[in-house]
Amino acid sequence: MVIVEFVIVPLGEKSLSRYVAGVVKLLERKGVKYQLTPMATIIEVPTVREAFDIIEEAHELVFKLGASRVSTTVRIDDRRDKHVHMEDKVKSVLEKARGG
Repeated sequence: MVIVEFVIVPLGEKSLSRYVAGVVKLLERKGVKYQLTPMATIIEVPTVREAFDIIEEAHELVFKLGASRVSTTVRIDDRRDKHVHMEDKVKSVLEKARGG
């Protein structure tokens, strides 16, 4: 499983929530497992290609929603030696932090 964090910013906008809401609707429509954070969106998909396709669609959506300039940042965790989900990574850290 590939875990990807991405941030799409319509430059020049003061409020981003309507753009983020549009991206969330897109992810839900496509059935993509995601986690929204205060600073980014994280998705979990089978391949890097699928991640890039989804992010490209989200990037284009922000233009369709009225942005004239968009900056997108992507960070990929592609682990192939072990099948790991988003929750597993968080659980592992919390267990260690709590002395487990």
